[in-house]
Amino acid sequence: MNAIINLLKSHRSIRKFTNEPISIEQREAILQAAQAASTSSNMQAYSIIHVTDADLKSQLAELAGNQAYVSECPLFLVWCADLHRYAEVAHLHVDTPITGNAENFIIATVEAALAAQNAAIAAESLGLGVCYIGGLRNKPAEVSELLGLPQLVYPVFGMCIGMPDQEPLLRPRLPLEAVYHENRYAYNAPSVDSYDETIRDYMNVRTDGKVDTTWSKEMAAKAQRPRKHMKAFLSSQGYEVE
Repeated sequence: MNAIINLLKSHRSIRKFTNEPISIEQREAILQAAQAASTSSNMQAYSIIHVTDADLKSQLAELAGNQAYVSECPLFLVWCADLHRYAEVAHLHVDTPITGNAENFIIATVEAALAAQNAAIAAESLGLGVCYIGGLRNKPAEVSELLGLPQLVYPVFGMCIGMPDQEPLLRPRLPLEAVYHENRYAYNAPSVDSYDETIRDYMNVRTDGKVDTTWSKEMAAKAQRPRKHMKAFLSSQGYEVE
């Protein structure tokens, strides 16, 4: 099709990196690409924390579920939904309380994700690999304390970036007909059944026959591990998620 689409379609999560450092020029290009992402009413309701302190990275790796690549990657970024800055600048002109209401929560979370995805694409275009770290939400209060996050800011996820030191298989996605609908929503069970077998084959190859599972089994297992603490945590940070 074209180079950009081919790059997007070749995305893989990289969890092993070489020791090659990320240059200042590369880092700035990645961050500038992130800032070019779409933003609602130009709110730019996110912040990016570059964690350079080795001890801090190790603590975050532990909080994220002992994911060693958090501490080992050359560049680790924490993407935060940020309404604090929005509130600060708004209060320069009005006394209207700025809250983390449902709409603002959605905006800030989406904008952090949009900016991060731009960064991921930029990094991959430079030959680098990335891995999102949702495990930071395992212990969001502890992460927030370590990073000094104020009210109306919360860590959405982390991101490891570096030169890949592995060549993982490309993980198959759901068939297009499972996610694409015309005019009205229609759950497509046969496409999911087909995908189950695709993932079974993929996992068999990836693990040399050690794991026999399907996508639906993985989703059922995930459903048993909800991060129920997130509601209370978000409320403590000033987000109204009732």
